[in-house]
Amino acid sequence: MDKVKAVLTGHSRGLGAAIAAELAAHGIPTLALARNGGAAGKGLEQVELDLSDSQALAAWLAGGQLASFLAGASTVLLINNAGMLQPVGPLAMQAPDQVARAIALNVAAPLMLAAAVAAVPVADRRIVHVSSGAGRNAYPGWAVYCAGKAALDHHARAAALDNAPGLRVCSLAPGVIDTDMQAQIRASDPASFPLRERFEALKQQGQLDTPADCARKLLRYLLSADFGQEPVADLRDA
Repeated sequence: MDKVKAVLTGHSRGLGAAIAAELAAHGIPTLALARNGGAAGKGLEQVELDLSDSQALAAWLAGGQLASFLAGASTVLLINNAGMLQPVGPLAMQAPDQVARAIALNVAAPLMLAAAVAAVPVADRRIVHVSSGAGRNAYPGWAVYCAGKAALDHHARAAALDNAPGLRVCSLAPGVIDTDMQAQIRASDPASFPLRERFEALKQQGQLDTPADCARKLLRYLLSADFGQEPVADLRDA
């Protein structure tokens, strides 16, 4: 029987916490990386690591814990879920240090982890970047967030062209989910994010997916034979 192991980022809350619970329900041992630890669970090994610190992540990757955890697996799942919305607002309002931190977390960290997992000698490696409609549609005030998610989409497209045996990569938009990030969006200053009313309406009209439902669909798709056939996908169409 296949031995599946998973690596998950941003498991301390929201969709990440729901994915961690779903992996546990499937009995999949998981190595979870986040700045703050999440709820303890069976089969969950936690690493407190600030993924916006690229040097710290590079040092951790060089330390051998990832390879040690994945030893004995026949299928490896990497779920790049961690991300941040800030900075929000027109370019002139964006602090350069916030821009650097956002790109390190939203882009550099998933690409670094993807490279590390791709190098693991396992027959079946599956990498999912949790992307967003913001990577495919530009929104005012979200230049940094949109650029980061678009980078993940294009990374998946380019990685697919490598045709590496046993490696599947997909940048997957999960839909609109009722998480802390959505609460941040609804609390945004309309001067910084003019489309706030649209997201308020989604909440009021009950159009937000629950983290648990989204996590269930995401893991089902990630484990399916269809995963990776399209390098950029939307979970609502899967």
